[in-house]
Amino acid sequence: MISKKNPKVDVGRNSGLYFAIGLNLMLLLSWQALEFKTYEKKVASIDVIEMVAQIEEDIPVVPVNTELPPPPPVAVVESIEIVEDVVEIEETVIESSETTQEEAIEERVVNVEDIEIEEVTEDVEVPFAVLENVPVFPGCEGKTKSEIKACFQTKIQEHVRKHFKYPDSAVDLGIQGRVFVLFVIDSKGHTINVKSRGPDKILEKEAERIIKLLPQMEPGTQRGKPVKVSYAIPIYFKMESI
Repeated sequence: MISKKNPKVDVGRNSGLYFAIGLNLMLLLSWQALEFKTYEKKVASIDVIEMVAQIEEDIPVVPVNTELPPPPPVAVVESIEIVEDVVEIEETVIESSETTQEEAIEERVVNVEDIEIEEVTEDVEVPFAVLENVPVFPGCEGKTKSEIKACFQTKIQEHVRKHFKYPDSAVDLGIQGRVFVLFVIDSKGHTINVKSRGPDKILEKEAERIIKLLPQMEPGTQRGKPVKVSYAIPIYFKMESI
């Protein structure tokens, strides 16, 4: 069937295009409406400042009586008078204090009685191993040199065992080991300069305490004179396992 309508007058011919254009316009208007921003306007009050002219008072000028400075002093020109030197000056003669050749060659006789001999005490420290006569420990008197030496070492060991005490703090911490103690028996038989070296300060302190309890002895001698004697001994601190 042939349509009788004129295609140029057909309203729905471009409806899709019109719909698309309208849709875009609506989206554009909606986007503009969403992006539209308004700002709050603050109302500022404008005040009127009235300026009042101040009357400035004239400050009276007070005259000040200022004294003038004194005039500069007048320079006095002194007259220099040349006088001839008529006083005689005596020159001082300085004699030499050096010894003359005659005095240097002069023979001087010195008597033997005029010479004073001062004895100097030598503070010598001799190791125990090379000492001629070792210190005599109490109870070792009246024996030979070798017996006195062996008795000294035995008495030292007995002294250590007698006064030995394991420190409680070392037991709690489980500290044990060997402590080397070095000390000196002076020329009067006293024990001095006790030093120690070990695994811990607690054991070193206990070892020094034991050695400081040594009794006074007869001092060791070298060439017939009392001397200082150095001696070293190891002390073992060992805990027995249960």
